[in-house]
Amino acid sequence: MLEDIGKILRIKKTIERAIFLVGYIYNHTTSLNMLRSFTKKQESVKHGINRFATSFLTLQKIHEQKQHLRCMFTSNNWTQSKMARDPKGKRATGIVLMPSFWNLVVYILKVMGPLVRVLRLLNNEKKLAMGYIYIYIYIYEAMDRAKETLSKSFDKKEDKYKKIFEIIDCRWECQLHHPLHAAGHMLNPEFFYGNPALEFDEEVTNGLYKTIERLVPDLNS
Repeated sequence: MLEDIGKILRIKKTIERAIFLVGYIYNHTTSLNMLRSFTKKQESVKHGINRFATSFLTLQKIHEQKQHLRCMFTSNNWTQSKMARDPKGKRATGIVLMPSFWNLVVYILKVMGPLVRVLRLLNNEKKLAMGYIYIYIYIYEAMDRAKETLSKSFDKKEDKYKKIFEIIDCRWECQLHHPLHAAGHMLNPEFFYGNPALEFDEEVTNGLYKTIERLVPDLNS
């Protein structure tokens, strides 16, 4: 899902800009030391479960350090340095001072954040030890909450997340969603009683009915 989302043009360009910015800073001792003086030695790179989760975590760290980065790239130390006149240095400066870049960083964090949390859940050894069926029932609930969180973060304005939901649903339907998971989700007291509207969820109830039909194909037998 994260890979497919990362292929959306504006998201892809923003991630590429962020990677260039971080790479440029970390490949030059002068710029790295300068940044650390503003951030009190906090790092801008954080590794995740896969490269797309790492991209998300890096964007998260960059966003946290937005003001420090702006201060650094507008400081006298930077503007008077040779790096500020270098083409790559000018590009890095342009990225940091680009309002649309930061707006898209926030957008990506809203989109990817809930999915990265589900990914972390999948890679939690304690949960995996509970067994295949239970973990996928748990993931079913987590994905449901992730989509709800995502829609709320955009005030339920569907035009802002419609494409993202299409990607999620496509991957979910072909790889992760099965009637047995929906049935387990429905029959789990934690989820059923925690969500009064669950019994009216058509997707979940249909999964339950399909599972029952498969277990009991003939009511007379």
